[in-house]
Amino acid sequence: MPLLPTHPHYHPATFPPLQPFPAPAPSPQPPPCLNWLIPKRGHNQKNRKGRCRVPTGGSTRGTTVVWGDYGLRMRDHDRRISSSQLSIGAEAIKKRLRGERYRLYTRVAANIGVYTSGNEVRMGKGKGSFDYWAARVAVSQVVFEIKGECHEQVVRDALRLAGNKLPGLYEFVKKGDPPVMGLTKMTQGTTLASMKNHRDRLPADMLAERLPASLPGPLPGPDARPSAQI
Repeated sequence: MPLLPTHPHYHPATFPPLQPFPAPAPSPQPPPCLNWLIPKRGHNQKNRKGRCRVPTGGSTRGTTVVWGDYGLRMRDHDRRISSSQLSIGAEAIKKRLRGERYRLYTRVAANIGVYTSGNEVRMGKGKGSFDYWAARVAVSQVVFEIKGECHEQVVRDALRLAGNKLPGLYEFVKKGDPPVMGLTKMTQGTTLASMKNHRDRLPADMLAERLPASLPGPLPGPDARPSAQI
């Protein structure tokens, strides 16, 4: 039993002072869940309007289903979709699949700030005040993905409702569908190298080489008239 400082035989040189118990280490906190409709950094710094990325320069990123089994892909030209429109599309999917076992994945994030000025405001005087958050959705980019124990027709109907709520035209895709470069689907032997090679002969030129020549000489011009027969 240790001697207390009030004990008659206690001497500070012989017995070191009592140390307090160390405080328990704080438990690690989970990382904050990021919101895909509102970025974390805020809108203190004004953004440029920018343009949507069009995957026509040799990239097929974001055009296939990655995590889910089914997806909703844009087949219209690029657009800037607001966070409220994306939220309405997600709510349409949740209402249609209520009671089903599924998981919804979002492939876009509303991280672009849109600033507007009031009506009847003269030119100049700055860019305007913050209005809403938006996302740049490129052509042939997947917006939503769904994975779960749901019938394909039910998921197709849910994604159709979401596409009707969003601006633009959309299509239903499944996992394993070929990627898309711009508006060209990489099917039937079409590779990324063949899409990048601009010196390939067109199918019309290859067909013209196989056709037999009907006239031995050069083809007549558009103004040529048939000779009169005697």
